[in-house]
Amino acid sequence: MGEVNVSHEELRKLAAAKLIWAGLDAHHAGVVADVLVHADLRGVSSHGVLRTEHYVRRLHEGGLNKNPSFSFEQTGPCSGIFNGDDGLGHVVAKNAMEEAIKLAKNSGIGMITVTNSSHCGALSYFVQQAAVEGLIGVAMTHTDKIVVPFGGAKPFLGTNPIAYGFPAKNHKPIILDMATSNVALGKILYAKEAGKEIPEGWGVDEQGNATTDPEKVSALTPFAGPKGYGLGMVVDIFSGLLAGAAFGPHISKMYGEYNQQRKLGHYVCAINPTFFTNKEEFLGSMDRMIDELHAVKPAEGFNQVFVPGEPEQIKEEKQLREGVLMTETVYQYLQSTE
Repeated sequence: MGEVNVSHEELRKLAAAKLIWAGLDAHHAGVVADVLVHADLRGVSSHGVLRTEHYVRRLHEGGLNKNPSFSFEQTGPCSGIFNGDDGLGHVVAKNAMEEAIKLAKNSGIGMITVTNSSHCGALSYFVQQAAVEGLIGVAMTHTDKIVVPFGGAKPFLGTNPIAYGFPAKNHKPIILDMATSNVALGKILYAKEAGKEIPEGWGVDEQGNATTDPEKVSALTPFAGPKGYGLGMVVDIFSGLLAGAAFGPHISKMYGEYNQQRKLGHYVCAINPTFFTNKEEFLGSMDRMIDELHAVKPAEGFNQVFVPGEPEQIKEEKQLREGVLMTETVYQYLQSTE
């Protein structure tokens, strides 16, 4: 499987063009492409342009609304409900965070549940929206079941990611974006393709027993055992139950039933530091925290201590200059006219 180096500008154009070809509005296609390339630039290719083919198929088969009519109901000074009308989750989540940012600027906090959405891609994009505005961002979303609960032999929860974005004064924002599973499913699939074993603790077989054979993996495990399990449930409550959406095993599958709208929920939140402390002091303290963490003596085998999201930011800076490394098959698909 060969690899090619592609500029981020070309990737955006190709991904957007493919989505427009599938019938998506040009503005929405541009937003989706921006979120996908954001993931690729940060080295999170599992949420990058390789997903374009999946969205195109759903658009063709009716599982996504090509022309959604979004609506936002403000339910209180700091709260609201955003209805995505079964559109592309990337556009839905971005618009919902924009509403949360407006609320936070006026009232200190903006907390929004999202209904009738779909897969929204890398959550880091949406918390970064808030962070670049000098606000703290929080985002959560649920996914279909693939992770066993702690002590269980069958999957119940999804990988259920959670993300936070914290602004700083001179440094780039701290971005923590993590799944609540021990490892991304993509790593299991990669090991399967490469014919390699996986580390103990990544996955379990049909009987719920730990396995190092990626071919036998039927479910993933939560990170840190009961802690990841608990946090995964919290994510499902915030983004699923609080949004009036399905939970756990009742969430429709991403792969399969491409003609069915998934009705996913999200949760986004923006917090304005000005309403809690002196904002300039807060941003200065964030810089100081980052500087002091950088100054911590590295352990053997490490060159430096990084803050969450920093390795991805470094990769992003490099790939903005040098292009994004991706598989030839994905690039060929984006270039194709079918």
